[in-house]
Amino acid sequence: MIRYTTFALMMVLLGTTVGFAQESEQEKYYKITPLPIPEGVVLEVGALEMMPDGKLAVATRRGDIYMVSNPKASSPETDTKFTLFAHGLHEVLGLAYRDGWLYVTQRTDVSRIRDTNGDGEADEFEIVSDRWGVSGDYHEYAFGSRFDQGGNIWVTLCLTGSFSSQVPFRGWCMRVNEDGTTVATTSGVRSPGGIGMNAAGDVFYTDNQGPWNGTCGLKHLVPGKFVGHPGGNDWYKLAPEMGDRPQDPESNSRFHVEAKKIPEYMPAAVLFPYDKMGKSASGVDYDRSEGKFGPFAGQMMVGDQSHSTVMRVVMEEVNGRYQGACIPFLKDIGSGTLPIWMTEDGNLFVGGTNRGWGSRGSKPFSLERINWTGVVPFDLLNVTANPDGFTVHFTKPIDAASATAADAIVAETYTYIYQSSYGSPEVDHTKPAVTQVEVAPDKKSLKITLDKVQEGHVHEIHFPGIRNENGEPLWHDVLYYTMNQIPSE
Repeated sequence: MIRYTTFALMMVLLGTTVGFAQESEQEKYYKITPLPIPEGVVLEVGALEMMPDGKLAVATRRGDIYMVSNPKASSPETDTKFTLFAHGLHEVLGLAYRDGWLYVTQRTDVSRIRDTNGDGEADEFEIVSDRWGVSGDYHEYAFGSRFDQGGNIWVTLCLTGSFSSQVPFRGWCMRVNEDGTTVATTSGVRSPGGIGMNAAGDVFYTDNQGPWNGTCGLKHLVPGKFVGHPGGNDWYKLAPEMGDRPQDPESNSRFHVEAKKIPEYMPAAVLFPYDKMGKSASGVDYDRSEGKFGPFAGQMMVGDQSHSTVMRVVMEEVNGRYQGACIPFLKDIGSGTLPIWMTEDGNLFVGGTNRGWGSRGSKPFSLERINWTGVVPFDLLNVTANPDGFTVHFTKPIDAASATAADAIVAETYTYIYQSSYGSPEVDHTKPAVTQVEVAPDKKSLKITLDKVQEGHVHEIHFPGIRNENGEPLWHDVLYYTMNQIPSE
């Protein structure tokens, strides 16, 4: 799941994160509160879910589920309590509550469990679906979503060894209805790290660098589509609902080139530049707090396990497909970020684990709550693509003179090789010139015109010279926009 170069390992040991602000700056805006883990509990967190009674259900990679009472307490060291709810499960990486049942996505199946006698421990266990295979390989993770509007849990299944598919539907996404109906949904999955929905209810998952994945990315799961890795495509023979097997991609090509040749292929909506934004993309959620977590309401949040971070992701639809940008956000998670969960009242819960993977967060496991302090940072807010550049929005008015200075904005582009071998360096670099900058009348956005935008490229844009009206620099001054398709207008 994680590959280290010598340089990357040095950066991990030094705790350096490219593009992320210093801890002291972060503390002005967001407070990280660890929830105390009882002695003897190995809480390698794999999934989170809020229960109707206000308890936080916490599943672990070792197959336990704990109920944490008062997880939003101001003094969790005295007011929270962990109670073992279930054990003996198999690496739980998905939880979803519905109608008295806690649905559990584990390696072998989706099951549902409940406490029928009220003693605080699950005593009824039912398998809902086990339509996929398990070989015993270490990497055969199964990540499960919460319920969608149609009553389905979406499950992404890691390839065998994260390279090939030795048993049915490894490398696929399946939809499991609460009644057990299971439908093969999307092929081409490699090594997922998390799955969740955006504010519109569309489902996305993170896939990790490796064969056919030049870098990590956030991918939109659409029924009938193929998301990039052909290793599991032999199982079309067991999925008549999916139609014919798509054409295999050509190795040593580019994502946008193959997307024009293979109608079923949907490249990543947002690519996460390797090491700049992390090495192991993980949990997925969105800010449903309507402003209780700061100025980023409705935006998606994505974890990175290796760098122990949470990034922001902003997207738009161009020609009917999602694309957009990732922006640095939160760092210094106690262990390796895996699941994240945002509550409606503005609490971001983050579970951490580093066993077998390593992380900048030094703890072997962690459970933390992150809250907004009420102070609005001067930061990048959103970005949308134009035929000749971008419109960038800010959380506070900018100083117009700073935005039009020669060194205020710096842009470059690159992409990755779409190939069967492991990963890819950045390739096909360009350095577009900023030919015009127009500041909006309210000074909260600016339109950047470039001499050329590049289809299929990540557009990395830095804002080193931008200041607000008080002369302060941006909290984070870089964004990475994946231009899968250039807007026509």
